[in-house]
Amino acid sequence: MVYLDYSATTPTSRDVLDTFVKVSEDFIGNANSLHKLGVDAKKLEESATKQIATLLDVQPSEIIYTSGSSESNNLAIKGIALKYQNRGKRILTTHLEHSSIYGPLSYLQTLGFIVDFLETDEHGIVKMDSLKEKMDEETILVSIASVNSEVGILQPIEDIALFLKKYPKCFFHVDMTQSIGKVNLSLKNVDLISFSAHKIYGIKGIGCLIKHKKIELEPLIHGGKSTTVYRSGTPAHPLVASFAKALRLSFMDLNQKYNSVYALNQMLREGLKKYEDVFINSNEKAIPHILNISVLFMKPETLLHAFEEKEIFISTQSACATGAVSKAVYEVTKNEQKARHSIRISLSHLTTREEVTYFLKCFDAIYHKYKV
Repeated sequence: MVYLDYSATTPTSRDVLDTFVKVSEDFIGNANSLHKLGVDAKKLEESATKQIATLLDVQPSEIIYTSGSSESNNLAIKGIALKYQNRGKRILTTHLEHSSIYGPLSYLQTLGFIVDFLETDEHGIVKMDSLKEKMDEETILVSIASVNSEVGILQPIEDIALFLKKYPKCFFHVDMTQSIGKVNLSLKNVDLISFSAHKIYGIKGIGCLIKHKKIELEPLIHGGKSTTVYRSGTPAHPLVASFAKALRLSFMDLNQKYNSVYALNQMLREGLKKYEDVFINSNEKAIPHILNISVLFMKPETLLHAFEEKEIFISTQSACATGAVSKAVYEVTKNEQKARHSIRISLSHLTTREEVTYFLKCFDAIYHKYKV
């Protein structure tokens, strides 16, 4: 089997799984309980939270555990909008976001909020002139993904964050689901940050929203204090402990892992560029972990299943995307045909040269089989 869908989800690390199992077996109490078993569980949870805080250079009180990035994004966007709507009802975002950004934004529009989209350049990078033009005193939130999940475009988050400091009544939310554990990014001057464990070889079912200590949110889930007043529910300390382990492991040898993925990405690009009907949509501003291509004479689903027959697994668009046309590919290429025929190959430091070689061999066979 050749797995090339790491941006959809990653296999759980054995070390992470071992941590989850050990904590589940040895710390059976509810961390909110007052007896010894509960106190022990609470101490473990707090220790893991401190580890995460240290790794991210934030305070433990700024960490809100969620079920994943989709919930984190919803909590950030709805939480800010509903809490600070007295300041204004204008929100800025891009056409390169995940569906869990567009969903809550569409909901807020039904409540009278105004959503406007920033322009991007020929590489898919947010135009600073567009941001300067659209920002006003009614804007309470800017939400931009650090890395797009379909084409891999890396945004200049630090530059945007510095500019937004001029607007103290506006908050900056960054979906870092596709960048945490892959590239080095500064979290300074960013107010809210979303990410998920299952993208960094952790267990599905836990994510995180980092919220600056001075910010308040309207909770999505009410019902009493858990690990934070902003998200009620029984503290899932086995998931928290395993999340801390996954994050720590993802930061180890980060540059070495990046260089390994970069070499594989270049190998793919070199192998695919000889086909006249194949277009590479991930440009030089994309991280190497994501390579989006379009094969214009094949439906993406047909190509996906052709690879599946050869035990190769890739994606069409993001795993959570809806619709036949990729918004992200269209935003970058301005070509509807490419946006209708795009597939995503996503790599990991676990990917081998042998797997890429096999993919290219199978691609050649599939290409010539379906080429009319």
